[in-house]
Amino acid sequence: MNYQKEVVILLLGLYLIFLCRGASGDQISGKGIINLAHRQTKWTPLVQTSANLSEVTSIRSFFEFRTFDPEGAVFYGDTKDGEDWFVLSLRDGIPEMQIGKADILVSIKGGRKLNDGAWHLLELRNEGKFVVLEVNNQVELVVGLHSKLAEDELTGNIRLALGGMLVDKQKLFHPFEPEMDACIRGGHWLNLSTTWDTDSTWEPRPCFSEIKKGNYFPGTGVATFNSSDLPGLKTEEAGITVEIFGSWTGTTLSLQSTGFEYVLGELEGNKDVKEVQLGLKEGSERGIPPHEPAALTFTILKHSLVVNSKSELETESLDFFSMWKKGMLLTFGGVPGDSEVAKSKQYLRGCLDKILVQGQVIDLDRALYKHSAVSSHSCPTEAMNELT
Repeated sequence: MNYQKEVVILLLGLYLIFLCRGASGDQISGKGIINLAHRQTKWTPLVQTSANLSEVTSIRSFFEFRTFDPEGAVFYGDTKDGEDWFVLSLRDGIPEMQIGKADILVSIKGGRKLNDGAWHLLELRNEGKFVVLEVNNQVELVVGLHSKLAEDELTGNIRLALGGMLVDKQKLFHPFEPEMDACIRGGHWLNLSTTWDTDSTWEPRPCFSEIKKGNYFPGTGVATFNSSDLPGLKTEEAGITVEIFGSWTGTTLSLQSTGFEYVLGELEGNKDVKEVQLGLKEGSERGIPPHEPAALTFTILKHSLVVNSKSELETESLDFFSMWKKGMLLTFGGVPGDSEVAKSKQYLRGCLDKILVQGQVIDLDRALYKHSAVSSHSCPTEAMNELT
């Protein structure tokens, strides 16, 4: 990719960010493009706004929505400081509405799958005692509820939020994972024109014009799992396999445990495998040719580590199966922490189309830690062009 193209993409990203941000830097326009993915906290909404109900003449909101993510929080609203609340989320890619009102908790799921990477027009509105969800101008869900304990006339403030909830997650009738790698644009929220307050940890990022499925690492940050939370050993002969598919450059993964560290980095020319002793730590570094679509299989055996059927590290002094079961740190995209080793390694840059551990697809939203710059379900096609 040449320098001029890099400048154009950078300016486009800054322009999209400017559209979304308010003059103070901590507010955005609800009509702009909002990327829900990049945040530090799970349940805290990315953006929120509030208004006096006396200003609201229409309980109707609509917006365009795009994602590959199968689960997460999309849109939230409440009154009475959260006594009555509503949340729209995805589960298995299908819309789900949950409502809490007086003594009633309701959960309903249905309609078409929305996590196909295409833009969909969503509309939510109240019709008397019913809440209606439309997708692309077709009614998908209708929820009716009535409580003798609820007041018919609404007074006070109404609060709206995107990408999270303003009430405790314990109130949910059907719990879900809130992280949502998605973009929203063209929002019309009730009849309000107020700006939205942003989460203090949020760093606004552009929504790319074209996306594909995958885990996107922009050259910043890592995703770390505790191995005890991942699929375990089936047979000693087969070991534990980690399979990675995609196009990338930089550090692929690393393993850390007490007194041990292993880094699977980038190939440096045609150099032979090198082993590096790091104090009490043992390790070897090996990589794959960058820039080309690749499939990598990393196998953990009882006393050895194998990359694409070639043994990279053998040691009788360590039992990797026991270490995996007790809990090692398996990190994709680099080395966690601020150690000299971490600082010396290049972060992964590119798209991991799929990550499998013991044959099971791994969702980065379930990571012990994921940097806010890493996207868990979508890759920009622009990034693919850079690496080819």
